[in-house]
Order: sequence, then structure tokens, then C-alpha cells
Amino acid sequence: MRSVFCHLATLGPIGRHLPAPGTAGSAVAVVLGYVLITQYGTLALLIAALLSTVLGVIAAEIYEKQSGEKDSSEIIIDEVAGQLAVMLCIPPFTEHLMIWCGVAFILFRFFDITKIWPVNKAEKIPGGIGVMADDIVAASWAGICLLGLYMLAGNLL
Repeated sequence: MRSVFCHLATLGPIGRHLPAPGTAGSAVAVVLGYVLITQYGTLALLIAALLSTVLGVIAAEIYEKQSGEKDSSEIIIDEVAGQLAVMLCIPPFTEHLMIWCGVAFILFRFFDITKIWPVNKAEKIPGGIGVMADDIVAASWAGICLLGLYMLAGNLL
């Protein structure tokens, strides 16, 4: 069972073998989120975001214990959860969904990489919760910015 959680933490080979694993994990999540929204709706996206967060805490905790490394760059389930969380901020039935998914990706990567306050504080929480927390906080910042941009774009159209 631990092996399954380790594979989940790294999304199999993606976190272990690709360059820029965090960006790769976010890209996988954007594609997944887009498919979920267009094929199944926002509720499916919400369920995926919640599941990836809860299972991510467990998977990251197990991976850290087995590898002996705190918040290894190979762990990318946190990027998946964070990216899906940002995509929840895209209003349902919006026009140009693919563009807004791209904006969500850029904003999330910006806040995840720069680790501005309070992302940097959340990162210091120990264990699997800490691995996931900084990405959820980064997703919060990105979601706020995405909604602001969405409102601005609506006023300009």
C-alpha cells in the first residue's frame, strides 16, 4: 500500500523523471481539470480537488518518511491539488474556458514558485500537511487574482 501512495505522491514517473516536475504536475492537473469541467461539470472538479488534497496529505507523509527528504521536488500531488483548487475559481459556463485555464496555470505557478507570504509560512508546517498547505495557500492567492482578472475582463468586454 505504501508503494501506491508513493506513486500517487509523484504521479508515477512524472515527478521522478521529468525536468521541472512541479510545472509538469500543474500541467497534468490543468488538462485533468479542463476535462472534468467540460465533461462532468464543476462538482467533479471539486471532488477531484478534495480527493487530491486529502490523499495528497497521506501520500506526501508516506513519501517523506520513506525518502527521508522534506518536501521533495519529486512530490507533485500538491501541485495537482493546488492547480485544481485554482480552477474552481473559474466561474461555471464561462466563455473561453481554455484561456482561463491557462491564466489559472500561470497564476498558480507564479505564487507556488515565488512563495510570497503566507505561502512561505505554510511551507514550514511539518509532514504531509505542510507539503500540501503551501500549494493550497498559493492556490488561494491565484484564485483571488483570477477572479479579479475575470471581473476586469467582464467590464472590458
